Amino acid sequence: MTILITGATRGIGAGLAAHYKDQGHEVFGTGRSPMADIQLDVTHPHDHSAMAASLGDRALDLLVCNAGVYLDKHDDLETGFGADLWAHSFATNVTGVFLAIQALLPHLRRAQSPKIAIISSQMASSELARGGSYIYRASKAAALNLGRNLATDLKGEGIAVGIYHPGWVQTSMGGNMAAITVDEAVMGLVGRFAALDIATTGCFETWDGRAHPY
Repeated sequence: MTILITGATRGIGAGLAAHYKDQGHEVFGTGRSPMADIQLDVTHPHDHSAMAASLGDRALDLLVCNAGVYLDKHDDLETGFGADLWAHSFATNVTGVFLAIQALLPHLRRAQSPKIAIISSQMASSELARGGSYIYRASKAAALNLGRNLATDLKGEGIAVGIYHPGWVQTSMGGNMAAITVDEAVMGLVGRFAALDIATTGCFETWDGRAHPY
């Protein structure tokens, strides 16, 4: 398989890239760091065009939209949640996902059974509204909505779209007290991506295979 993973220089993205490379797949990991296979700031439209051009005429079997930020973790309702945080969070967590998919559609269309995996969060769920983190919750809910609608529009082309909660993971975003390791999240997500097909397109699932409430 040929796989592209955004936000692949650390955390879950790096873990996924390492796993797939170990399995012998052709993997392109993006990031803002020079360490990335492809340098990509998902908030810059021209970076997406350059990323697509760098793939040449390859068929892309799996696109994992993993890049994301959580900028309002410690903000309070009275003084926090500034407009700049809203703008940057949505540019990264929502627009960046859409631009990556849009840019890479020609490559996905060349594959036999192409798949798109969008990393959202349990915090996207309107049924689990526990307050706080308004920007992150809203942006991940928007990413979930985006994935669901893309699944509808791309189904006729045979492109499956899945949306996933990766678990509360021990990364710089999740913190040391998180419930699962990066390796546990990676192995769970790899299984979810493998199971994704047109019959399940539009699914919102947890890393360990449970249907997640919307």
